[in-house]
Amino acid sequence: MSRRRVLRTLGVGAATAVGALGAGESALSAEQEALCAESTWDFSGLRALFVNGTLKRSPEVSNTQGLADLSIEIMRRNGVEVDVIRAVDYVIAPGIAPDMADHGADRDDWPMLAERVAAADIVVLLTPIWLGEKSSVCTRVVERLFGSSFTPNDRGQLAYYGKVGGCVVTGNEDGAKHCAMNLLFSLQSIGFVVPPQADAAWVGDSGPGPSYLEAGSGGPENDFTNRQVTFMTWNLLHTARILREVGGFPAHGNQRAAWDDGCRFDLPSTEPPA
Repeated sequence: MSRRRVLRTLGVGAATAVGALGAGESALSAEQEALCAESTWDFSGLRALFVNGTLKRSPEVSNTQGLADLSIEIMRRNGVEVDVIRAVDYVIAPGIAPDMADHGADRDDWPMLAERVAAADIVVLLTPIWLGEKSSVCTRVVERLFGSSFTPNDRGQLAYYGKVGGCVVTGNEDGAKHCAMNLLFSLQSIGFVVPPQADAAWVGDSGPGPSYLEAGSGGPENDFTNRQVTFMTWNLLHTARILREVGGFPAHGNQRAAWDDGCRFDLPSTEPPA
C-alpha cells in the first residue's frame, strides 16, 4: 500500500485501534501497520515518556490516555522504549525547586520522576481541558519541569536541550488549541525542541456528553484527530532521531554559565582587556 493511501485511509482504520488501546490492549489497524512497515528509518534506542495530567487516579479510565495510546503504539512498533507516568498517582509537591522536600514539603516524588524525564529523548505532556485550560495536575508537572531545567547538561545548556517535546489534549469544551499553545511554548522555553505539528487533540460537543473513549463520542473516528496524532508521532520520532545522529543540540550561543562568566559568543566580550 502506498504511503499516500495509508494516510488517506488512516482516519477510518484508526477507530478500532484507538478504542482497543484505551481499553489496555495494543493493536494497530492494517493501515497503521503498513505505515510503520514502510518506514525506512531506525528509531531503535530512542526512549519516550508520556506524562498524563488527568485528574483520575489509576486504574480509572483516562480518555486522554486513550488518544495518547495510539501514539505510544506507533512508537513501540518502531522500536522505541516507552514509559508512561500518570502524575496524579504521585505526590508532586508545589514549587520550582528540584526537590521540595528540601524546602519544607513532607514528601516529594518529583526527584524520582525527574530521573525518568532525564532518561527520555521524547517527552509528551497529556492533559484534559478544564474551564478552557490544562489541568491543575499538568500545570504542576510543567512547574516542576521548569524547576529542574536549570541544572545544566554536560554541555552547559539547560537540562532539556536535545530532548523533543509534544502534547496531547482532550475535552468536552473549547480550549484544545489554547492548551497546546501553552504546553508547547512551555516546553520550548525550558529547552525542548518542538517539531512541526507536535500536538494532537480531540474536543467533543460543548457541555456534558460522551468523552473520547465513550460510545457515541465520535472521537476514535475523527479524521482530523487521527491525522494529527499520527503526524505528531512521526515528527517527534524524526526530530529525536536527527538530534541523536548529530549528537544533540549544538552548544554555541546557548550556555548560561559561559554567558554569566562574560562570554558573549558573537558579541563583543565584557571581559576587560588584559
